[in-house]
Amino acid sequence: MIGYAFKRFLGAVPTLFIIVTVAFFMMRAAPGGPFDAARKLPPEIERNMKAAYDLDKPLIVQYGIYLGRLVQGDLGPSFKSKDFTVAQLIGIGLPVSVRLGLAAMLLAAAFGVSLGAWAALRQNHWQDYSVMSFAMVGITIPTFVTAPILTLIFGVYGIHLFGRELTLPVGGWNGGALRNMILPVIVLALPQIAIIARLTRGSMIEVLRSNYIRTARAKGLSAQAVVRRHALRAALLPLVSYLGPAVAGILTGSLVVEQIFGLPGIGRYFIQAALNRDYTLVMGVVICYAALIILLNFIADLLYGLLDPRVRVS
Repeated sequence: MIGYAFKRFLGAVPTLFIIVTVAFFMMRAAPGGPFDAARKLPPEIERNMKAAYDLDKPLIVQYGIYLGRLVQGDLGPSFKSKDFTVAQLIGIGLPVSVRLGLAAMLLAAAFGVSLGAWAALRQNHWQDYSVMSFAMVGITIPTFVTAPILTLIFGVYGIHLFGRELTLPVGGWNGGALRNMILPVIVLALPQIAIIARLTRGSMIEVLRSNYIRTARAKGLSAQAVVRRHALRAALLPLVSYLGPAVAGILTGSLVVEQIFGLPGIGRYFIQAALNRDYTLVMGVVICYAALIILLNFIADLLYGLLDPRVRVS
């Protein structure tokens, strides 16, 4: 298992290096610069600012300087937020995005697995058709459509529940209060619930038709025992390999949701930095997201290897 993990880790290092390199040159190739504004700076001041941030040097030299600092763990200062470094801004926004994303993923996994297993156990019945219809709708409708709709229903009009009118906040973080998290978490979770339900259903149907499930039933095990002890564990293998990129995707996918609900997450900084050509902040967020994706895929590979020994020897 250690050798398998080491091989996966060695593959992650060059991947991160390639992402950093491509992002660096793509950001520099974009039109405009960090000091381009509606009010033009005097030439001398602009030259001094570029020299302070090494922007007056050739591009390849800038790349070498950035890599040297990155190896030392220095993401550099923000060009626009002069009182903060890139690491400090990421430290402020990342916990919000992580809390939001993990809550949405836990909700999606709980409901997605339950709905998928329920549909598989009632294949070709109305329960199966209902779950798959919901899944298709959940996959096709993007978050920037569901967010305003849910905001209108629960935030503006409100709903009546147990004789009381329930309204939810449509913006703001308020220190991570539960009421403020409900709508963003639901918006992020809905597409993932649909995808996980489809994955679980397909995998569960395949597992239920396998020989060892027939053997377990022939030995007299109850239907619940067969599902819990044998079928569900094997059916979750494809889900484990999906969860790595899914968790990273739900974190990066919160960019739009954070903007709509006015949440102080890392996505907000990323959009503002891209608009302002804040090179170092954009690079810092890209590296943060890339590292998260690589780490979560690495964890998913290890979990898959633990659940299926055939992966470790392949």
